[in-house]
Amino acid sequence: MVKNFYIFRHGQSSYNLEGKIQGHSNNSVLTDKGIDQAYATADYLKNKDIDVIISSPLRRAKQTGNIVSRVVKAPIQFDERFTEVNVGVAEGLHYTQAQERFGETYQKWRSKDSADQDIRFENGETKRQVRQRVFSALEQYAQSKYNNIAISGHGITLTETLHALDIDKDEVDNGEIIHLQYDNDNWRYVGCTK
Repeated sequence: MVKNFYIFRHGQSSYNLEGKIQGHSNNSVLTDKGIDQAYATADYLKNKDIDVIISSPLRRAKQTGNIVSRVVKAPIQFDERFTEVNVGVAEGLHYTQAQERFGETYQKWRSKDSADQDIRFENGETKRQVRQRVFSALEQYAQSKYNNIAISGHGITLTETLHALDIDKDEVDNGEIIHLQYDNDNWRYVGCTK
């Protein structure tokens, strides 16, 4: 049986607006634009027969997931495996500060080159670790009773999910939805919707 996964990035957050690296920070909340994006995501998903919403427990994803849950009338659950990448000592820094402070490490960390998937900031995690935990969760939900699953997540976790499937996409925008299908132990990228 084909299972549909609609994985969306949270709406614009206060840290997005300020140009800060969010990571595991739980201080960032949706802006008015982010709330509008969450409703647009919900509107797109309302006719997809969503069985369940799975969300990162971080506030910005949780807020987005709760809006989608109310509109599509599906229950919401939270799963730590969909949290944003742990950026360690870079968390909360403005992107320019991270570039100045970490230079080459920052550039390699931002790179989509597979040779750089083990780069991390001090006290942070690598892209390889992100991919492993996200796919651990996806595989579990692919084996669940649910057929149409929506997931409220984050930019780097979504980008790394695509890179793991050899999809060349540099960034997933706020409110963007990735559609994946799972069938007979195979993942298939269907497309992205903004």
